[in-house]
Amino acid sequence: MKHQPFVPENVSMKEFTLRAVLLGLVMSIVLGSANAYLGLHAGQTIAATYPAAVIGMAVLKAFRGSILEENIARTAGTIGEGVAAGAIFTLPAFLMAGVWTSFDPAHAYWKSTALTVTGSVLGVLFVSLVRRALVEDSTLPFPESVAAAEIHKAGQRGAEAARYLFWSIGLGTLIQSLSDAGLTLFAADKNFIVRIGQLGKSFVRLGTPQTTNVLQTGAVSTVAAPTVSPALIGVGYVIGAELSALNFSGSILAWGVLVPLMMYFLGPNLQNFLPPGSGDNGWAGLAGAVWRYIVRPIAVGGMMVGAAYTLFRMGSKLTSSLGRAISEVRHGAPPMESVARTERYMSAKVVLSLIFLVFLAMIALYFYLSGMMMASVVAALVMLVVGFFFATVSGNLCGVIGSSNNPVSGLTLSTLIIAALLMVALGVSGPGGVAVVLGVAAVVCVSSSVAGELMQDFKAGYILGGTPRYIQIVELISVVAASLIMYYPLYILQVGNIKSGGTGFGDPRLAAPQAGLMAALAQGIVGGEMAWPLVIAGALFGIFLIMIKVKSPMLVAIGMYLPFQTTAAIFVGGMLRYATDAFSRRAGNNEAQRTRVENVGILIASGLIAGEALTGLLFAYFKFKDINVWQIVKEPTYLLGLVAMAILALVMVWVPLSKAGRPDEPAPPAAMM
Repeated sequence: MKHQPFVPENVSMKEFTLRAVLLGLVMSIVLGSANAYLGLHAGQTIAATYPAAVIGMAVLKAFRGSILEENIARTAGTIGEGVAAGAIFTLPAFLMAGVWTSFDPAHAYWKSTALTVTGSVLGVLFVSLVRRALVEDSTLPFPESVAAAEIHKAGQRGAEAARYLFWSIGLGTLIQSLSDAGLTLFAADKNFIVRIGQLGKSFVRLGTPQTTNVLQTGAVSTVAAPTVSPALIGVGYVIGAELSALNFSGSILAWGVLVPLMMYFLGPNLQNFLPPGSGDNGWAGLAGAVWRYIVRPIAVGGMMVGAAYTLFRMGSKLTSSLGRAISEVRHGAPPMESVARTERYMSAKVVLSLIFLVFLAMIALYFYLSGMMMASVVAALVMLVVGFFFATVSGNLCGVIGSSNNPVSGLTLSTLIIAALLMVALGVSGPGGVAVVLGVAAVVCVSSSVAGELMQDFKAGYILGGTPRYIQIVELISVVAASLIMYYPLYILQVGNIKSGGTGFGDPRLAAPQAGLMAALAQGIVGGEMAWPLVIAGALFGIFLIMIKVKSPMLVAIGMYLPFQTTAAIFVGGMLRYATDAFSRRAGNNEAQRTRVENVGILIASGLIAGEALTGLLFAYFKFKDINVWQIVKEPTYLLGLVAMAILALVMVWVPLSKAGRPDEPAPPAAMM
């Protein structure tokens, strides 16, 4: 049966208009900047699809805009998140690896912008080649695309949805503002010891008197309480209980199993496996060093296997898409006027020509970064081949689990290791080799992230009846605009962190976990210091997860290398979502009522995410400009943090349940399907 879009293919209405494009560009920059903060802080970004859909609809309705204009505005508005994800996962790595000596604009702006522009444009072009195969695949649910399309179709209900979104943005802003002003200490900043019993005298021989005193209490591992973060709890609520539990299981495995066992059995020999001085700060420092330098490489191996497995499952789709593109180049595309409006898109010949031009630009860029021509050509070829496959994988993953859960960083880590091994095979070493490896990783990361976002937009446009060619054009405009701006949020956060007493990228408040791991891997492989036994062990662990049919092995691996307090907060959000759904079922709500509860909950969570992210960026700007923020409390306590947690839990559970409506009301569009 042929697909019937919401706006029939023979209907013509306003679509690609200046107001829609400008509104989308503004949302792209704002939401992209907010996600830059969230990603550096938490190691994850959240899809901008929901807030962009609601805001775009609310604004354009005031000007009597059409539903296809709203689609264009949302399409342009969401892509900033994709650019931000690619940027924050890789650009700080150049500084952390010592390849760049400074992150000041005069030194880093144009290099950062060139990498993000190249990657984002390639992401649009790569996914354009496989658009039809993925969009028309009925086995891919595209949950966030369906939700965005349904928000647009909801009509007047959209105004009510906007109220929930803006109200929760205010709440997230308030809580984060009080936190930054010192009123509420959200427990992430205070470690505590988990005791699991006396371990015997042999374990006490670990080291210093300070360590011995701690060990005699029976302490085993240092972890942290979940941070009371509106954004992280909102992330958990959006992805749901199952995926947040998978993510948290990685942290439990890391901190509850691997770290204690390694510390127990390695005993006095533990320091031989760690960099000098990494475990000198007592028991907490030692446990943290074990996690960073032993557990994290194991997680990388798991991510590599997860990425390879995804590519294997997509083999037939990739072959079909490439075959169709090659056939169109050889035989020519039909005239634009002869095909339906919903089938008009950029021809494969144009797309492939643009890819070739970007390929030449990549060679020049890598040569500028490294000064080595042969390495630059090889790196560009690796990026072209691996980048295409991973962009397709990213689009497929978004079709299954949505861009909120898209493990782009895992795909990028796999690319980085491939590129690094090739550099070693070519005899390339030193800072130039590391620069090329990180350059490949940066372009692939941005490309894969943008490809996933665009695939969602293609699907939403497919449902609504948008013109694919307009979607491609507005995405190319938006990714370039977002790339030109994206460096500045990173710079502001870096300088703001240093001025507040931190160390910049890598500091606990600006963790940049993926970037730090990529820097360490690039240096380790090119420098010949990679802990390959740990990576291989992680790969075998990934195979084990696949064999027992874990839904997302990548999420488990990511949970292993994210800070415990981050994954714990995400898990809390997932549990709040579980509680909401369970109470809704227990109340005897029918399908229509449960859908209303779900819609309101998703919008509130999205607003909390946006509120904290934007506020965090604002306070970083205050620090960047040396604007003093009044500290209400110098030594906050857990009590106020618990109060804030209770307020968030009440809002995220009780408010949605109170909006279930009457059983006889018609079912609204579902937020997630």
